[in-house]
Amino acid sequence: MADLRKAFSKIYDQYVEKIYRFIFLKVNSQEVAQDLTSETFLRTWKKFSEGKGNPIENPQAFLYQTARNLVIDYYREKGKTQTVSVELTPIIDPGENLEKKAMLRSDLETIKVALAKLKENYQNIIIWHYLDDLPISEVAKLLGRTEETTRVLLHRALNSLRKKINQSASGTA
Repeated sequence: MADLRKAFSKIYDQYVEKIYRFIFLKVNSQEVAQDLTSETFLRTWKKFSEGKGNPIENPQAFLYQTARNLVIDYYREKGKTQTVSVELTPIIDPGENLEKKAMLRSDLETIKVALAKLKENYQNIIIWHYLDDLPISEVAKLLGRTEETTRVLLHRALNSLRKKINQSASGTA
């Protein structure tokens, strides 16, 4: 059992920040994201600890799928629509001037608002590939698609994001 805990502890340490960020982008609340992240790892631990005959082959995919399901359940329960957080704080060099900081925040805000308007699959693929730095092969596994299909989906997601950003820049919805 100690070896099992040690192995799970490594999984937890490796993925807790990514799962939290993924959930936070979906629910727009630190408290809810913390609760859902805890529940994600609790469910994964239960499956992990009982998985002697049927182990979790891809812990990352299992965690993201569990997190996605919990977010869906959360919105079903609350009767809300899915949103993406606009509260992410950018990483800014303290040496930069205030004007540059304001411009960066404004650009990030525009991107976050546009991202919130995309379809869920588009949001997920952009978050996983660009924020979580997952390679296309891993994103394909998470989506249950081929790498080629995933590349096409990413291309479409980026085009859709670009259109939303251009619409917001030109003042059209």
